[in-house]
Amino acid sequence: MKKPEVLIVGAGIAGPALAYWLSRNGHRPTVVEHARQLRSGGSAIVVKGPAVPVAQRMGILPRLRGLATRNRSLTLLDPGGRRILQLPLASDKAPTVEVTRADLSEVLHQSAQTEAEFLFDDTVTALDQDGGGVDVTFRRSAPRRFDLVVGADGMHSTVRRLVFGPERQFVSDLGLYGASVPLEPDAVEDPSEMTMLTVPNRMLVVHPSRTTPLAIFTFRPAQPAPHDRKDIALHKRTLADTYADVRWRTPELVAAFLDHPAPFFDPLTTVRMPSWSRGRVVLLGDAAAATALLGDGSSMAMAGAYALAEELAAHPGDHARAFAAYESRLRREVGPRQRRVGPLSRLMVPRTRPGLAVRNAAGRAVGHTSRIASREAANR
Repeated sequence: MKKPEVLIVGAGIAGPALAYWLSRNGHRPTVVEHARQLRSGGSAIVVKGPAVPVAQRMGILPRLRGLATRNRSLTLLDPGGRRILQLPLASDKAPTVEVTRADLSEVLHQSAQTEAEFLFDDTVTALDQDGGGVDVTFRRSAPRRFDLVVGADGMHSTVRRLVFGPERQFVSDLGLYGASVPLEPDAVEDPSEMTMLTVPNRMLVVHPSRTTPLAIFTFRPAQPAPHDRKDIALHKRTLADTYADVRWRTPELVAAFLDHPAPFFDPLTTVRMPSWSRGRVVLLGDAAAATALLGDGSSMAMAGAYALAEELAAHPGDHARAFAAYESRLRREVGPRQRRVGPLSRLMVPRTRPGLAVRNAAGRAVGHTSRIASREAANR
């Protein structure tokens, strides 16, 4: 019996994870990625919640622990750069593990590459589906026909645009921008400490990551303007103007952003879709339900990949039922997260000094609770 052929668009986190599970459930996955290779660098993410048992079932959790960042604490600074609070983060014994997004992507790719076909430096330009399959036109490769197509291509999904409509129909703007730039290894004194400075409407984090520290900027611009993802000069001017009066190491870190040829810069948004599938095409990960700020997009992508592959295996030959069951399972996880993101954005990046004081007081309370829990665990 011919194995169903599934095209997965996107080789970040969700795509390789889905390819791994599909290949074990009787499908033939092909993954297409517009980049020429897996992306290097990238911010740190935490594999947590429903992604942890998925990583255990894949047998990759020990390797992820070996690639974990050394970050163990978060230090909050006042506007002048003085330390006001230090919060402990996950310990080596915690079920979660923090790795760079690039390391997680590489581990997932290595797990899937022997079972799936990977096409780099290519992308989908047209999808034409009927009752029996989907005819796919690629930018470089010859046209092919697949039984199913999965859009795992992120916040700015090409598959979503081709099948469901323009991005603006589904994206909600939080009023915040996110930007980041890699730093030299000696940019951090303590590789176990993440440092955060916050002033009204602006936050700046130095994250030690694993080998390449990052400066991470999160802010509300004084004068929001239409965003052009390709206008790097505009991104640099916007960030420099926004942080011009912020103290501490800000001038140095802004200079690193200005000197980089292609720093990351994007509005922080959420994606809300009335349905994640249409016919034989289904969305996965951020393409279906991105949630900014919570830091668990990669974990939800892994959990979603496992759920989608499991439902396709449970409903052979009935993709409609499989897609519906997958979506129902994941919406129970995604819905509460998306409802929290608005209040969280106001807490993380307060608009006023009183709001900042409230945020810091909440941090002190969390830190006190964490220290008590640590002492109790040590005494057991």
